[in-house]
Amino acid sequence: MLETIVSRLDYFVWQLGVPVGDQTIPFIVIALLGTGVFMTLRLGFIQIRRLPHGIGVTSGKYDDPNEPGDVSHFQALTTALSATVGIGNIAGVAAAIHWGGPGALFWMWITAFLGMAVKFSEVTLAQHYRQIESEDKDPTAWEGSVSGGPMYYIEKGLGKKWKPVAFFFAFALMCTSFLTGNAVQANTVADTMFAEFGIATWVTGIVTATIVAFVILGGIRRIGKVTGILAPVMAGVYVIGALLIVLSNYDQVIPTFGLIFREAFNPSAGIAGTGVGAFLVTLMWGVRRGLFSNEAGQGSAPIAHAAAKTDEPVSEGAVALLEPFIDTIIICTMTGLVILTTGVWKDTVPTLLSFGGDISYVSLDAHGASIPTDEPERIEVQNGIQAVGGPQLAWHEVAVGTIYMDPDLTLPFSGELLPAEGHAMSLNGQKIEALWGPAVESGAPLTKLAFEKGLGQFGGFIVLFSVLLFAISTAISWSYYGDRCANYMLGAKAILPFKMVFVLMHFTGAVLNLATVWALGDIALGFVTFPNLVALVMLSGVVVKLTKSYFERKPWIQNAEDHKRWVAEHKK
Repeated sequence: MLETIVSRLDYFVWQLGVPVGDQTIPFIVIALLGTGVFMTLRLGFIQIRRLPHGIGVTSGKYDDPNEPGDVSHFQALTTALSATVGIGNIAGVAAAIHWGGPGALFWMWITAFLGMAVKFSEVTLAQHYRQIESEDKDPTAWEGSVSGGPMYYIEKGLGKKWKPVAFFFAFALMCTSFLTGNAVQANTVADTMFAEFGIATWVTGIVTATIVAFVILGGIRRIGKVTGILAPVMAGVYVIGALLIVLSNYDQVIPTFGLIFREAFNPSAGIAGTGVGAFLVTLMWGVRRGLFSNEAGQGSAPIAHAAAKTDEPVSEGAVALLEPFIDTIIICTMTGLVILTTGVWKDTVPTLLSFGGDISYVSLDAHGASIPTDEPERIEVQNGIQAVGGPQLAWHEVAVGTIYMDPDLTLPFSGELLPAEGHAMSLNGQKIEALWGPAVESGAPLTKLAFEKGLGQFGGFIVLFSVLLFAISTAISWSYYGDRCANYMLGAKAILPFKMVFVLMHFTGAVLNLATVWALGDIALGFVTFPNLVALVMLSGVVVKLTKSYFERKPWIQNAEDHKRWVAEHKK
């Protein structure tokens, strides 16, 4: 019953939309892109004009330690990046290319470009309407001295009558922090450690829960210090590894960019695409993975940025411009280039085809493209080749060309596949639990395959290392998002209980199967996106007014003098 409810909610949140041909553009995607276009035009392409200023503010040369807030501009950015730079940068890009083809990367860039204007707007509003909880500058105060985010600008900006909407936003985002922001991340780490090293999930759960607890119980100041180191290190290691692979395949770089631009508008679809030339398939996979990678418009990152030490909201908005740029245009692009220049997105590898797992079933259209279909009762196989005209056994939604009985792919299978019974039956009546075949990869395994092809076993360790760090850092940052939501709803007394439950949920996530939990978290995130986008559009005039005032007054000039004076005083 729960799965049925979740399935229906998921349809209304993420799938219901406007039909265009054989495809449907979900309303949530239309709303996110529409808001991005609206804010880009209303702010005069601020993501181009003010990106250099955002870099200057992030560098710290305008920081004034005496201004209200808990963390520096840089730490606020790294905290937000620690939540957004994650599994989506490793697995999401690979999935977009697998389904939508190389052209999907172009639409991820477009989404990030529009997302920069959205992120600027929501962070500026979060700073402007944030609540100063205490003037106490005691660095050991784990409660935090400020709170901000969409729940505050919905209530304060739109008026008291919108408080129920703000409360709903805070509740839904807090639920998301427990689920996709925490439990699912712990599950990813535990599953990876078990698959790679055979370490029991409960052991990994205890270790990672202890790490998370140590960091988050220190409040945003400790979170900021940890992410200020962790985010640059993990992103740096990953990007340098990717850059080495791209440089080693330098002769493929220009052709790869040509392929990306060509496939963006005249696609042949991905390896698992639902039709040759399906423009909307390519566009939708690029847009969805881009939106979910940089999280622009979802209202989570403004909570971290609201903690920055500043009395100028627009200055932090300028810092936030860097977030989609770093997350999607730099890191996701590096992942895409590694996959495309090494050519692994089209490669097949010997794969154990155990019934369940990533096995699916497809039928083939006139162009040979895969169309997902229901599990059949049986599939006839003759000398390794599946019967033509009926459903085909597939791996990652791509039909397996030849099915074998051995891992060396030397003994073609003949007999019947019986999916409902979870085994195959050979012509001589032998019951077979698992078969082998040349299959394509997707998600994180595809990225790992690309890194291994480029750097050998060391490349695989880079991806493994990144998955572990990205997942842990995401949980750390999402704990702050959740505790600000708890603080908004119930006050400071709710913060410590929230953190304790958060740590418990982290351990629970490591030891349980979380498919339904992941879906629930995605639904909650979808629910919070709509009210946030409505508030952004309705308060866009405030953003324009604040932005115009800031760049006319140029307060960063005085801040630079204050910063120099502060540095000089503390050198004495």
